[in-house]
Amino acid sequence: MEGPLQIGAETFGDRTVQADGSPTSHAQVIREVVKEAVAAEEAGLDFFGIGEHHRPDFAISAPDVVLAAAAQATSTIRLGSGVTVLSSDDPVRVYERFATVDALSNRRAEIIAGRGSFIESFPLFGYDLRDYEELFEEKLDLLAQLLEQQPLDWEGKLRPSLKGATLFPEIEDAGRLFTWVGVGGSPQSVIRAARHGLPLFLAIIGGDPLAFKPLAGLYRRALEEMGRPAQPIGAHVHGFVAQTDREALTTLWPHYQRSMDQVGADRGWPPYTKGQFMAAAEEDGSLAVGSPDTVAEKLARVAGGLGLSRLDVKYSAGTLPHADQLRSIELLGTEVKPRVLELLTK
Repeated sequence: MEGPLQIGAETFGDRTVQADGSPTSHAQVIREVVKEAVAAEEAGLDFFGIGEHHRPDFAISAPDVVLAAAAQATSTIRLGSGVTVLSSDDPVRVYERFATVDALSNRRAEIIAGRGSFIESFPLFGYDLRDYEELFEEKLDLLAQLLEQQPLDWEGKLRPSLKGATLFPEIEDAGRLFTWVGVGGSPQSVIRAARHGLPLFLAIIGGDPLAFKPLAGLYRRALEEMGRPAQPIGAHVHGFVAQTDREALTTLWPHYQRSMDQVGADRGWPPYTKGQFMAAAEEDGSLAVGSPDTVAEKLARVAGGLGLSRLDVKYSAGTLPHADQLRSIELLGTEVKPRVLELLTK
Protein backbone atom coordinates (compact mmCIF):
# COMPACT_ATOMS: atom_id res chain seq x y z
CA MET A 1 0.00 0.00 0.00
CA GLU A 2 2.98 2.32 -0.31
CA GLY A 3 2.81 5.21 -2.75
CA PRO A 4 0.02 7.69 -3.58
CA LEU A 5 -3.54 7.33 -2.38
CA GLN A 6 -5.44 4.48 -4.00
CA ILE A 7 -9.05 5.13 -5.01
CA GLY A 8 -11.55 2.35 -5.47
CA ALA A 9 -15.20 1.67 -6.23
CA GLU A 10 -17.53 -0.50 -4.17
CA THR A 11 -21.00 -1.92 -4.62
CA PHE A 12 -23.42 -4.02 -2.61
CA GLY A 13 -25.07 -5.26 -5.79
CA ASP A 14 -28.06 -3.03 -5.05
CA ARG A 15 -31.15 -4.15 -6.95
CA THR A 16 -31.58 -1.56 -9.69
CA VAL A 17 -34.45 -0.57 -11.99
CA GLN A 18 -34.55 -0.80 -15.77
CA ALA A 19 -35.45 1.96 -18.22
CA ASP A 20 -39.17 1.18 -17.93
CA GLY A 21 -39.00 1.36 -14.12
CA SER A 22 -39.33 -2.37 -13.54
CA PRO A 23 -36.98 -4.05 -11.04
CA THR A 24 -33.90 -5.76 -12.42
CA SER A 25 -33.58 -9.44 -11.57
CA HIS A 26 -30.95 -10.45 -9.04
CA ALA A 27 -29.23 -12.52 -11.74
CA GLN A 28 -28.99 -9.56 -14.11
CA VAL A 29 -27.64 -7.30 -11.35
CA ILE A 30 -24.86 -9.82 -10.69
CA ARG A 31 -23.93 -9.89 -14.38
CA GLU A 32 -23.93 -6.09 -14.44
CA VAL A 33 -21.63 -5.92 -11.41
CA VAL A 34 -18.99 -7.86 -13.35
CA LYS A 35 -19.30 -5.27 -16.14
CA GLU A 36 -18.89 -2.54 -13.52
CA ALA A 37 -15.64 -4.14 -12.35
CA VAL A 38 -14.39 -4.01 -15.94
CA ALA A 39 -15.46 -0.37 -16.17
CA ALA A 40 -13.59 0.43 -12.96
CA GLU A 41 -10.39 -1.06 -14.34
CA GLU A 42 -10.79 0.75 -17.67
CA ALA A 43 -11.29 4.03 -15.78
CA GLY A 44 -7.99 3.57 -13.96
CA LEU A 45 -9.31 2.84 -10.47
CA ASP A 46 -7.19 0.83 -8.06
CA PHE A 47 -9.75 -1.40 -6.35
CA PHE A 48 -13.18 -2.91 -6.90
CA GLY A 49 -15.07 -4.17 -3.85
CA ILE A 50 -18.28 -6.15 -3.41
CA GLY A 51 -20.30 -6.30 -0.20
CA GLU A 52 -22.14 -9.31 1.22
CA HIS A 53 -25.85 -9.19 2.07
CA HIS A 54 -28.68 -11.66 2.49
CA ARG A 55 -31.78 -9.56 1.82
CA PRO A 56 -33.98 -8.82 -1.22
CA ASP A 57 -32.71 -5.30 -1.95
CA PHE A 58 -29.18 -6.58 -2.64
CA ALA A 59 -28.29 -9.24 -5.21
CA ILE A 60 -24.93 -10.47 -3.92
CA SER A 61 -24.75 -13.01 -1.10
CA ALA A 62 -21.48 -14.61 -2.27
CA PRO A 63 -19.02 -11.81 -3.14
CA ASP A 64 -16.11 -14.18 -3.67
CA VAL A 65 -17.94 -15.98 -6.48
CA VAL A 66 -18.64 -12.70 -8.28
CA LEU A 67 -15.06 -11.59 -7.65
CA ALA A 68 -13.86 -14.79 -9.30
CA ALA A 69 -15.84 -13.85 -12.40
CA ALA A 70 -14.44 -10.32 -12.26
CA ALA A 71 -10.93 -11.75 -11.93
CA GLN A 72 -11.30 -13.41 -15.29
CA ALA A 73 -12.70 -10.27 -16.91
CA THR A 74 -9.96 -7.91 -15.62
CA SER A 75 -6.18 -7.95 -15.39
CA THR A 76 -4.86 -5.17 -13.12
CA ILE A 77 -7.44 -3.85 -10.67
CA ARG A 78 -7.39 -5.23 -7.13
CA LEU A 79 -10.53 -7.14 -6.12
CA GLY A 80 -12.01 -7.69 -2.69
CA SER A 81 -14.96 -7.87 -0.36
CA GLY A 82 -16.55 -4.89 1.25
CA VAL A 83 -17.24 -6.55 3.65
CA THR A 84 -17.08 -10.29 4.26
CA VAL A 85 -19.41 -10.88 7.22
CA LEU A 86 -16.91 -12.94 9.17
CA SER A 87 -19.13 -13.39 12.25
CA SER A 88 -21.52 -15.67 10.37
CA ASP A 89 -18.95 -17.34 8.13
CA ASP A 90 -16.16 -19.82 8.71
CA PRO A 91 -12.64 -18.33 8.64
CA VAL A 92 -11.23 -21.50 7.07
CA ARG A 93 -13.68 -21.33 4.18
CA VAL A 94 -13.20 -17.56 3.85
CA TYR A 95 -9.45 -18.08 3.55
CA GLU A 96 -9.79 -20.87 0.99
CA ARG A 97 -12.33 -19.00 -1.14
CA PHE A 98 -10.25 -15.85 -1.28
CA ALA A 99 -7.08 -17.84 -1.88
CA THR A 100 -8.93 -19.17 -4.94
CA VAL A 101 -9.82 -15.64 -6.07
CA ASP A 102 -6.18 -14.69 -5.48
CA ALA A 103 -5.07 -17.49 -7.81
CA LEU A 104 -7.60 -16.58 -10.51
CA SER A 105 -6.64 -12.91 -10.34
CA ASN A 106 -2.86 -13.39 -10.20
CA ARG A 107 -2.46 -12.05 -6.64
CA ARG A 108 -5.05 -9.26 -6.75
CA ALA A 109 -7.43 -10.45 -4.02
CA GLU A 110 -8.21 -8.70 -0.75
CA ILE A 111 -10.47 -9.45 2.20
CA ILE A 112 -12.18 -6.77 4.24
CA ALA A 113 -13.43 -8.76 7.23
CA GLY A 114 -16.14 -7.17 9.34
CA ARG A 115 -19.38 -7.71 11.16
CA GLY A 116 -21.56 -6.00 8.54
CA SER A 117 -24.44 -3.64 9.21
CA PHE A 118 -27.25 -6.21 8.89
CA ILE A 119 -28.04 -9.31 10.93
CA GLU A 120 -29.95 -11.52 8.46
CA SER A 121 -26.99 -13.86 8.04
CA PHE A 122 -26.98 -14.90 11.71
CA PRO A 123 -30.26 -16.86 11.83
CA LEU A 124 -29.75 -17.91 8.20
CA PHE A 125 -26.54 -19.78 9.10
CA GLY A 126 -27.63 -20.89 12.55
CA TYR A 127 -25.80 -18.38 14.77
CA ASP A 128 -27.14 -16.90 17.98
CA LEU A 129 -27.13 -13.10 18.09
CA ARG A 130 -26.32 -13.32 21.77
CA ASP A 131 -22.86 -14.46 20.66
CA TYR A 132 -22.45 -11.44 18.37
CA GLU A 133 -19.31 -10.03 19.99
CA GLU A 134 -17.66 -13.33 20.83
CA LEU A 135 -18.24 -14.77 17.36
CA PHE A 136 -16.37 -11.96 15.65
CA GLU A 137 -13.58 -11.88 18.21
CA GLU A 138 -12.92 -15.62 17.93
CA LYS A 139 -13.26 -15.85 14.17
CA LEU A 140 -11.02 -12.86 13.54
CA ASP A 141 -8.42 -14.41 15.83
CA LEU A 142 -8.50 -17.61 13.77
CA LEU A 143 -8.34 -15.79 10.44
CA ALA A 144 -5.44 -13.63 11.63
CA GLN A 145 -3.50 -16.71 12.72
CA LEU A 146 -4.19 -18.48 9.41
CA LEU A 147 -2.76 -15.47 7.60
CA GLU A 148 0.45 -15.71 9.64
CA GLN A 149 1.04 -19.41 10.18
CA GLN A 150 0.29 -22.73 8.56
CA PRO A 151 0.19 -25.53 9.62
CA LEU A 152 -1.81 -24.14 12.54
CA ASP A 153 -2.94 -25.48 15.89
CA TRP A 154 -5.87 -23.44 17.22
CA GLU A 155 -8.49 -23.78 19.94
CA GLY A 156 -11.71 -21.84 20.36
CA LYS A 157 -15.05 -22.03 22.15
CA LEU A 158 -17.60 -21.52 19.37
CA ARG A 159 -15.83 -23.33 16.54
CA PRO A 160 -14.14 -26.77 16.52
CA SER A 161 -10.41 -26.63 17.15
CA LEU A 162 -7.74 -27.19 14.50
CA LYS A 163 -4.71 -29.45 14.73
CA GLY A 164 -1.95 -29.04 12.16
CA ALA A 165 -4.30 -27.37 9.68
CA THR A 166 -2.95 -26.42 6.26
CA LEU A 167 -5.25 -24.70 3.79
CA PHE A 168 -5.39 -24.88 0.02
CA PRO A 169 -4.82 -23.52 -2.55
CA GLU A 170 -1.48 -22.20 -1.42
CA ILE A 171 -0.76 -18.53 -2.03
CA GLU A 172 1.76 -18.03 -4.84
CA ASP A 173 5.29 -16.77 -4.16
CA ALA A 174 4.99 -17.63 -0.46
CA GLY A 175 2.75 -14.59 -0.12
CA ARG A 176 -0.22 -13.91 2.11
CA LEU A 177 -3.75 -12.71 1.57
CA PHE A 178 -4.04 -8.96 2.06
CA THR A 179 -6.69 -8.61 4.76
CA TRP A 180 -8.24 -5.54 6.38
CA VAL A 181 -10.46 -5.31 9.45
CA GLY A 182 -13.57 -3.28 8.66
CA VAL A 183 -14.91 -1.20 11.55
CA GLY A 184 -17.89 1.05 11.96
CA GLY A 185 -16.50 3.47 14.49
CA SER A 186 -15.98 1.91 17.92
CA PRO A 187 -12.65 2.31 19.75
CA GLN A 188 -12.80 -1.35 20.79
CA SER A 189 -12.91 -2.44 17.14
CA VAL A 190 -9.94 -0.22 16.32
CA ILE A 191 -7.91 -1.69 19.18
CA ARG A 192 -8.85 -5.21 18.05
CA ALA A 193 -7.50 -4.54 14.56
CA ALA A 194 -4.26 -3.19 16.02
CA ARG A 195 -3.91 -6.17 18.34
CA HIS A 196 -3.97 -8.50 15.35
CA GLY A 197 -1.63 -6.24 13.38
CA LEU A 198 -4.10 -5.97 10.49
CA PRO A 199 -4.83 -2.90 8.35
CA LEU A 200 -7.87 -0.83 9.36
CA PHE A 201 -10.80 -0.02 7.07
CA LEU A 202 -13.30 2.61 8.24
CA ALA A 203 -16.95 2.53 7.13
CA ILE A 204 -18.01 6.18 6.95
CA ILE A 205 -21.76 6.35 6.41
CA GLY A 206 -22.82 9.45 8.34
CA GLY A 207 -21.68 12.73 9.84
CA ASP A 208 -18.41 14.52 9.16
CA PRO A 209 -15.83 11.97 7.96
CA LEU A 210 -13.12 13.84 9.86
CA ALA A 211 -14.88 12.81 13.06
CA PHE A 212 -13.01 9.52 12.50
CA LYS A 213 -9.66 11.27 12.98
CA PRO A 214 -9.41 10.32 16.69
CA LEU A 215 -9.99 6.66 15.79
CA ALA A 216 -7.25 6.78 13.14
CA GLY A 217 -4.93 8.29 15.73
CA LEU A 218 -5.91 5.68 18.30
CA TYR A 219 -5.13 2.90 15.84
CA ARG A 220 -1.70 4.27 15.03
CA ARG A 221 -0.84 4.75 18.71
CA ALA A 222 -2.06 1.25 19.56
CA LEU A 223 0.14 -0.31 16.88
CA GLU A 224 3.14 1.59 18.18
CA GLU A 225 2.47 0.73 21.82
CA MET A 226 2.01 -2.95 20.93
CA GLY A 227 5.30 -2.96 19.07
CA ARG A 228 3.66 -3.71 15.75
CA PRO A 229 4.70 -2.20 12.41
CA ALA A 230 2.66 0.64 10.92
CA GLN A 231 -0.30 -0.46 8.81
CA PRO A 232 -2.39 1.32 6.15
CA ILE A 233 -5.78 2.82 6.90
CA GLY A 234 -8.56 2.79 4.33
CA ALA A 235 -12.12 4.08 4.33
CA HIS A 236 -15.26 4.00 2.27
CA VAL A 237 -17.91 6.63 1.68
CA HIS A 238 -21.11 6.65 -0.32
CA GLY A 239 -21.10 8.80 -3.44
CA PHE A 240 -22.10 9.51 -7.00
CA VAL A 241 -20.40 11.53 -9.74
CA ALA A 242 -22.03 13.32 -12.68
CA GLN A 243 -20.99 16.21 -14.92
CA THR A 244 -22.52 18.86 -12.64
CA ASP A 245 -23.53 19.10 -9.01
CA ARG A 246 -27.15 19.64 -10.01
CA GLU A 247 -27.23 16.56 -12.24
CA ALA A 248 -25.61 14.39 -9.57
CA LEU A 249 -27.96 15.50 -6.80
CA THR A 250 -31.07 15.29 -8.97
CA THR A 251 -30.19 11.84 -10.31
CA LEU A 252 -29.16 10.30 -7.01
CA TRP A 253 -31.82 11.68 -4.65
CA PRO A 254 -34.89 9.49 -5.40
CA HIS A 255 -32.86 6.28 -5.45
CA TYR A 256 -30.91 7.12 -2.31
CA GLN A 257 -34.12 8.11 -0.51
CA ARG A 258 -35.78 4.84 -1.49
CA SER A 259 -32.82 2.84 -0.22
CA MET A 260 -32.62 4.72 3.08
CA ASP A 261 -36.36 4.34 3.65
CA GLN A 262 -36.23 0.60 2.92
CA VAL A 263 -33.50 0.11 5.52
CA GLY A 264 -35.18 2.57 7.85
CA ALA A 265 -38.44 0.62 7.76
CA ASP A 266 -36.59 -2.38 9.16
CA ARG A 267 -34.87 -0.35 11.86
CA GLY A 268 -37.64 1.99 12.93
CA TRP A 269 -36.13 5.14 11.46
CA PRO A 270 -38.33 8.07 10.34
CA PRO A 271 -38.57 8.74 6.61
CA TYR A 272 -35.36 10.08 5.07
CA THR A 273 -35.71 13.75 4.12
CA LYS A 274 -34.32 15.93 1.33
CA GLY A 275 -32.80 18.11 4.05
CA GLN A 276 -30.81 15.18 5.43
CA PHE A 277 -29.64 14.33 1.93
CA MET A 278 -28.50 17.87 1.15
CA ALA A 279 -26.72 18.13 4.50
CA ALA A 280 -24.82 14.90 3.79
CA ALA A 281 -23.80 16.36 0.43
CA GLU A 282 -22.21 19.45 2.02
CA GLU A 283 -18.44 19.83 2.24
CA ASP A 284 -18.30 18.30 5.72
CA GLY A 285 -20.96 15.66 5.07
CA SER A 286 -20.51 11.95 4.48
CA LEU A 287 -21.92 11.76 0.95
CA ALA A 288 -19.44 12.35 -1.91
CA VAL A 289 -21.94 13.48 -4.54
CA GLY A 290 -21.50 16.10 -7.24
CA SER A 291 -19.35 17.10 -10.17
CA PRO A 292 -15.81 15.71 -10.52
CA ASP A 293 -14.40 18.87 -8.91
CA THR A 294 -16.81 18.72 -5.97
CA VAL A 295 -16.23 15.03 -5.32
CA ALA A 296 -12.46 15.37 -5.72
CA GLU A 297 -12.33 18.15 -3.13
CA LYS A 298 -14.33 16.09 -0.68
CA LEU A 299 -12.27 12.94 -1.17
CA ALA A 300 -9.03 14.90 -0.82
CA ARG A 301 -10.32 16.43 2.42
CA VAL A 302 -11.17 13.00 3.82
CA ALA A 303 -8.01 11.23 2.64
CA GLY A 304 -5.69 14.01 3.78
CA GLY A 305 -7.47 14.55 7.08
CA LEU A 306 -7.40 10.88 8.06
CA GLY A 307 -4.05 9.98 6.47
CA LEU A 308 -5.57 7.28 4.28
CA SER A 309 -3.81 4.86 1.98
CA ARG A 310 -7.04 4.03 0.15
CA LEU A 311 -10.45 5.60 -0.20
CA ASP A 312 -13.34 3.75 -1.84
CA VAL A 313 -16.62 5.20 -3.08
CA LYS A 314 -19.73 3.06 -2.86
CA TYR A 315 -21.22 4.14 -6.18
CA SER A 316 -24.37 2.01 -6.19
CA ALA A 317 -27.43 3.39 -4.43
CA GLY A 318 -30.61 1.39 -4.22
CA THR A 319 -32.47 1.48 -7.53
CA LEU A 320 -29.96 3.77 -9.29
CA PRO A 321 -29.81 2.37 -12.86
CA HIS A 322 -26.80 0.47 -14.14
CA ALA A 323 -26.08 3.08 -16.84
CA ASP A 324 -25.81 5.85 -14.23
CA GLN A 325 -23.51 3.68 -12.15
CA LEU A 326 -21.23 3.04 -15.13
CA ARG A 327 -20.99 6.76 -15.86
CA SER A 328 -20.19 7.51 -12.23
CA ILE A 329 -17.42 4.89 -12.23
CA GLU A 330 -15.96 6.36 -15.41
CA LEU A 331 -15.88 9.89 -13.98
CA LEU A 332 -14.51 8.67 -10.66
CA GLY A 333 -11.52 7.09 -12.38
CA THR A 334 -10.83 9.42 -15.27
CA GLU A 335 -11.58 12.80 -13.70
CA VAL A 336 -11.93 12.55 -9.92
CA LYS A 337 -8.90 10.37 -9.17
CA PRO A 338 -6.29 12.55 -10.92
CA ARG A 339 -7.74 15.69 -9.31
CA VAL A 340 -7.62 14.13 -5.85
CA LEU A 341 -4.00 13.12 -6.30
CA GLU A 342 -3.16 16.61 -7.49
CA LEU A 343 -4.92 18.22 -4.53
CA LEU A 344 -3.05 16.00 -2.08
CA THR A 345 0.32 17.10 -3.46
CA LYS A 346 -0.38 20.82 -2.97
